[in-house]
Amino acid sequence: MPPQQQVNRTSLSVKKEFLKSFIGILRVLQILVGAGLWITIAANKYEGSIHFVLFVAVLFWLLTLALYFVTLLDRQDFVPFLGGDRWLLSNTLHDLLATLLFFVALGIMIYKTDKNSFCNLELYKHLCLYKVYLTASVFCCLCAAAYLVSAIYGSCRKCKGKQTVF
Repeated sequence: MPPQQQVNRTSLSVKKEFLKSFIGILRVLQILVGAGLWITIAANKYEGSIHFVLFVAVLFWLLTLALYFVTLLDRQDFVPFLGGDRWLLSNTLHDLLATLLFFVALGIMIYKTDKNSFCNLELYKHLCLYKVYLTASVFCCLCAAAYLVSAIYGSCRKCKGKQTVF
């Protein structure tokens, strides 16, 4: 068998292995829930500190998308300073930072939801963002939880001396 076919089969098995792994499934969950968060906020009127929540959601959605595809394509060695042997540590630090910022964003969303709870009446006829902020709060909580689980998983793998993400 020519070497090119062996490489293609090996890379295909790595892709399948990553897609079926715990971290691969968790990354897909982070991407989907993160997209739900920023679409929920961006599709409605928002102001003030909600801009920070939108910034966090979009930033980590894009970074997680990039991490997912770099790992899926098995191109960690091509990432300067962060790839190669540092890839697991880079992913874990990304997840820890995301967890921290999503918990801050969750606090903002809870505050805004509570502040707009007065308009949750049937007879209230003006624009009410209570349900939007409540939905965004749930998505934000799910994002924070997914990144926290991912950070703990990466930390455990790093402590065990593993070098790969999955």
